[in-house]
Amino acid sequence: MSESHPPNTTLHPFSEIDRLIHSPARLMVLTYLYVVDRADYLFLINMTGLSWGNLSSHLAKLEQAGYVAITKSFIAKKSHTTVELTEKGRAAFRSYKQQILAVLSELPD
Repeated sequence: MSESHPPNTTLHPFSEIDRLIHSPARLMVLTYLYVVDRADYLFLINMTGLSWGNLSSHLAKLEQAGYVAITKSFIAKKSHTTVELTEKGRAAFRSYKQQILAVLSELPD
């Protein structure tokens, strides 16, 4: 016979964590985008160590969620792609940061 437990009335802060942001690669990308106005692919590749294809895959997921805006242009006949956080992405990142800090503050020293 199993014990019954009363329902948890307060969820652990990790239960509210945005799993889209929590992925290490996407977290790195969003962290860099949070502190700059916009960045190009080369900057993000150099800073994160991600491959072109891996970065593209993660950015596609972030764009689909409305967290980033991707702009493609040409400079001297070469393709140039820049990425920036949207307001929704900036708000989601702030919320994620607050949730992580809440989780960490519960840990003993």
